[in-house]
Amino acid sequence: MCIAALPALGAGVGPLFAASLGLNLVSGLAQRSAAQAAAEQQYQSAEIANRSAEQAFAAQQEGLAAQLKESRASQAQEKQAATIRGLQARGAIKASGRTGLTVDLLLADQERQTANFRESINQALESASRQYGRNVDGLTAQRDDRRNQLTSNINQAYNQIPSLGSVILNTAVQGLSSYDQLTAG
Repeated sequence: MCIAALPALGAGVGPLFAASLGLNLVSGLAQRSAAQAAAEQQYQSAEIANRSAEQAFAAQQEGLAAQLKESRASQAQEKQAATIRGLQARGAIKASGRTGLTVDLLLADQERQTANFRESINQALESASRQYGRNVDGLTAQRDDRRNQLTSNINQAYNQIPSLGSVILNTAVQGLSSYDQLTAG
């Protein structure tokens, strides 16, 4: 429509109007290209950050697992030591040469103390295992939050890219506006 009306603008204005349209189009396409490059750069950066977040997650989870393993080993040693102390105490009671109800009560008391200590170690171990699960859940939430933020940044960058249709439409609108100004004057 605008191109067909160029002869009505006159010999000096027509080429300038066409050049203006061309420059507007080239400028819009350059902006679109720059926005695409920025979005691609954002995507590349997000990929690197995501790999880094995954590596950090794995390292932290590995550290927590090693800590739990050490705790389990330590508590297993404590249980074994408690069992040995209980057996030694029972042996000492039996070796004392006493007999009767008092010895039976002492042996039962020693057995109860040993069992109570072993149970407290088991409870501590279960608590450490539950805490490990909570810590891993926290690390997972942090990693997922970081991933979501990176995805949001990528989406924002790609949403800034003007479509080809909008570039052409803006060029046409600018051309019509210029045409109106040139023909009105």
